Amino acid sequence: MVEVVVKELDQQGRILVPIKWRKGLKSRKLMLIRRGDRIDMIPVEPIPPSDLFDSIEISENVNFADSHSVKKAMLEMPEH
Repeated sequence: MVEVVVKELDQQGRILVPIKWRKGLKSRKLMLIRRGDRIDMIPVEPIPPSDLFDSIEISENVNFADSHSVKKAMLEMPEH
């Protein structure tokens, strides 16, 4: 279902997103994408840190206390 609302910018360039629309969002952060004279607003939903566990496979010979060692290991990773 598509809903359309016409809004005006205030003096500071802000707009008010209808409360019904905001209540369905999980975050107050929005990503704004400008495409010519059009602006798309996309909610940025938080990602729990646990979703990132085991998402990167890295060599076992890395000293995680040394940022240079981690960077070197990341650069040597094969691309999938």
